[in-house]
Amino acid sequence: MSRFRLRPLILPLVILGAILMMALDLTGYLGPVKNILHAALRPPAILLTESKQVLGGGINAIKDLSQVRQRNAELEDEINRLMVENLRLAEVETENTQLRTLLDFAQAHPSYDYRGGQIIARVIGESASPFTHPIQIDLGKTHNITTGAPVVTERGLIGRIFNVYNNTSDIMLITDPRSAVNVMTQASRAPGIMRGRVGQPPIMELIPPEIEISVGEIIITSGLGEHFPKGLVVGQVVEVIKNDDLMFQSAIIQPTVDFNRMELVLVITNFPPEPEIEPEATPEAAN
Repeated sequence: MSRFRLRPLILPLVILGAILMMALDLTGYLGPVKNILHAALRPPAILLTESKQVLGGGINAIKDLSQVRQRNAELEDEINRLMVENLRLAEVETENTQLRTLLDFAQAHPSYDYRGGQIIARVIGESASPFTHPIQIDLGKTHNITTGAPVVTERGLIGRIFNVYNNTSDIMLITDPRSAVNVMTQASRAPGIMRGRVGQPPIMELIPPEIEISVGEIIITSGLGEHFPKGLVVGQVVEVIKNDDLMFQSAIIQPTVDFNRMELVLVITNFPPEPEIEPEATPEAAN
């Protein structure tokens, strides 16, 4: 049968096939066929859906990772900023604490006028003796600082002014070998003179032998000689030296001031200063 002869039969066959499919569907016989077709087509559909989900999840993960990295960078910058701010506030708090203690000291000694200064150098010039180690503060002639003025902190006596410049001054510490301070023990009231020593704690000399002193006693200024106000804390006895061959006894004194950690000081400006101290000669001056 030729191709042209079959054409008139195609349409009736299609109609007949459709009627047959409808009849099979109505009677329920088409169910197994539909299940077979659904099972055959389901895996590709699932694969396509899951592929879309995985691809979408990957794109979202990349976006999330980028956002997390950006957020981490922002948080790290914020942490660094807060660390700097905390350090600044800690420094401000430390300075405020020092200022409060200095104010407490000034209020406890209201009979004197004070000028607050900051230490700006530990050793003055190349010609400074390695055994003296003076320090320099940011107060001078323009601030009415005079030679011989006592210098203190809230912990006690530091020394006295021995060089004054326009805007700075040098302090001779009580640990300096050239320093001599009239002192006494606070409890037993034993008088003596405390002298600085090279590389060692100061020593209190000329203590009357009949007065019993003990380790731990507080040493204060006696006010004799009018070089320092009376009653300033100087240090504490850490060793008593007695010798029957000597007329006086001595004591090793540990200063109450930590000279390596000083930052702020008070200069007593209305205490009568002693005569001006000749500054130590420099090699240039000697020539």
